[in-house]
Amino acid sequence: MELFDLSLISSAIRMVSPILLAALGGALCARVGLFNVGLEGLVLVGAFSAIVGNHLTGSLLFAILFAIAATLLFSLLFGYMTIRLKANEIIVGVAINFLAMGLTTFALRAVFGVKGAFYDKDMAGLPQWQIPILHDIPVLGPIVSGHSPLVYLAFLSAIALTFFFYRTVTGFRVLAVGINPVAAGSLGLKVTRLQFLAIALCGVFCGLAGAQLSLGQVTMFSEGMTAGRGFIALVAMMLGQSHPLGILASSLLFGLMDALSIRLQGFSLPTQFTAMLPYVLTIAAMFFLKGRGDNVNSAGQYSTR
Repeated sequence: MELFDLSLISSAIRMVSPILLAALGGALCARVGLFNVGLEGLVLVGAFSAIVGNHLTGSLLFAILFAIAATLLFSLLFGYMTIRLKANEIIVGVAINFLAMGLTTFALRAVFGVKGAFYDKDMAGLPQWQIPILHDIPVLGPIVSGHSPLVYLAFLSAIALTFFFYRTVTGFRVLAVGINPVAAGSLGLKVTRLQFLAIALCGVFCGLAGAQLSLGQVTMFSEGMTAGRGFIALVAMMLGQSHPLGILASSLLFGLMDALSIRLQGFSLPTQFTAMLPYVLTIAAMFFLKGRGDNVNSAGQYSTR
């Protein structure tokens, strides 16, 4: 078994999708001045809701919509508490994470009557799209073809969000709110409305991330299956300076480490060692950010103390 080959890159692209989608959602919140540490909980809710939706309806489309609706509800709860009630966003985000962990564990027993994990061999996962013509290209085909629709949507979302931020009027207003909400409000911008819009879109992205995790990669749900991906998404967002293309690059790095950790298990290495690789990279990335001498503020820009 080779350590580095085309299948590793293809696996990295598949692994990066939940991280990338969640990080893009976190960037939307950061751009309106809110640091959302509840991404872990939102993705977990999305993963569980996608399985429930698929189990109840048998439709993958309704499963994805169900995941989006559930995470949107949690995301709006975060927005209500931080914007309307002026609660501390870090505390609210941590509370969302704990609430999601406890609620999904309870619901797993209440809905499916099982503990630990739910798996149905008859449940269909997301389809793997084989792109015509591109699939037959020797090197490029095996890498970019054969992924679920949400994988392609994740990469397209990074491009679309870049266009939204820097080529649309609403995107410029969102950036203005993040830079200085008081000044933006004095210009007549609806600061609260734009913040809720960003938070709602964050919920949509996290719902898609959860659906990809539970239906696109494994077709099952287990307690705490996000395994820190929401926190890794936060680091990817910070490393990419809240720029969608920067987030895409940093997420690819984390996705590669995730795929590499699974590949190393085939070389008789201890599972505990291989599983910690993505988190070691996360810690290293945080030291990299700290060592640059500047601090990234919530609007994704640099400020020096």
